[in-house]
Amino acid sequence: MGPMEPHPIQVVVEDDLERSRLTVFFRLLLAIPHLFWFLLWSLQTVIVVVLNWFATLIKGRSPDSLHEFLSAYVRYGTHLFAYLSLAANPWPGFMGKAGSYPIDVVIAPPERQNRWKTGFRILLALPALLLADVLAGGPGGGGGSAGGRGDDPNGVFWTGGGVIFIVGFLAWFVCLIRGRMPNGFRDLQAYALRYNAQSQGYLLLLTDRYPNSDPSSPPAALPPERPSVQIHVEDDLRRSRLTVFFRFLLFLPHLVWLILWTVAAFFAVLAGWFAALATGGMPGALHRFIAAYLRYSTHVFAYLALTANPFPGFTGEAGSYPIDLEIDPPEPQRRWKTLFRLFLAIPAFMVSGALNGALVLVGLFGWFVSLATGRMPEGLRNLGAYAQRYSGQTNAYFLLLTDRYPYSGPWEWAPAPEAEPEPEVAAA
Repeated sequence: MGPMEPHPIQVVVEDDLERSRLTVFFRLLLAIPHLFWFLLWSLQTVIVVVLNWFATLIKGRSPDSLHEFLSAYVRYGTHLFAYLSLAANPWPGFMGKAGSYPIDVVIAPPERQNRWKTGFRILLALPALLLADVLAGGPGGGGGSAGGRGDDPNGVFWTGGGVIFIVGFLAWFVCLIRGRMPNGFRDLQAYALRYNAQSQGYLLLLTDRYPNSDPSSPPAALPPERPSVQIHVEDDLRRSRLTVFFRFLLFLPHLVWLILWTVAAFFAVLAGWFAALATGGMPGALHRFIAAYLRYSTHVFAYLALTANPFPGFTGEAGSYPIDLEIDPPEPQRRWKTLFRLFLAIPAFMVSGALNGALVLVGLFGWFVSLATGRMPEGLRNLGAYAQRYSGQTNAYFLLLTDRYPYSGPWEWAPAPEAEPEPEVAAA
């Protein structure tokens, strides 16, 4: 199938990563006027979106005035939460004006929409809203902070949790110390904001194109240094409906083996920790054993989450699976990083845990789609592989395979200039 037109809703990033320590420290207090204004605008949006629903059902397209009102609402919400989460630095305006903020949303003019998709929009949007909630504490997902409005029937209130705010919490400390936002953090937040804006736009009838979960837009920057752990994806997206249906049962033998190997890996890591403290590096034999364990766990959870199709082997052999980790050989490691590795890894585990929430939804949604079509949506597969790459780097750091910190940016799938999003069925 050839490439589709670009998604009608895109995020444009023109942020220079510089952050004011003063405004970072008081960021939540500075955002209070905006939070009140956003609440008032959200109450109006509930009424406008109902009017827009009837108008789109009758005319087959959103009226220009309602489209512009709702577009400004989506832009303003994106500006505000980019500011709150430190994805951008300037204090945003109150009108959601296009081109007025470093993290901005570009929304295409009104176009014809399928009436049956319009009629059942709330039901069709539920999977996207759930994923948006995991990524950005998105509209109506109900999984955010206690201040969220997950009971809102129209789903236009932000719930306040998700990957983006965990990253923002960690970035607050980094920005206070360095006066700069880490590139990987900013790119991850931009991806979450883009998916959330597309989810809102779909729910609010700005477009009937489904949100695209592929972490390839906006393009992410390369990490400052080559990571010691990288992911290789050679999956053709085809899925066996029979093995998909029984995937969890087929996973159980691997679960038993993984538990047994985890016990052995614990003692190997403990021995490696003392060795690395004494010699400044992990012994080769222990490195190979732990690397095989990490590859094996990646294969197994790729199989369970449907980011790959074949039944994995039990040895964690390099290059033996469509979703595989490439782990560099042993290298010198700083002893102070080794000594405090458990504490240093905590922020990475926080981000990894949030991304693994998205991986759970990738497996859940992918199960239904793969049963129906015999294929895994590419956007979901790439999001799952991204979550597994970051998890692999985090575990490799914790298990002393490397002392290079995990890189959070989704750089692997940065597209060529003409690369396009996935078809609707492939972009849950």
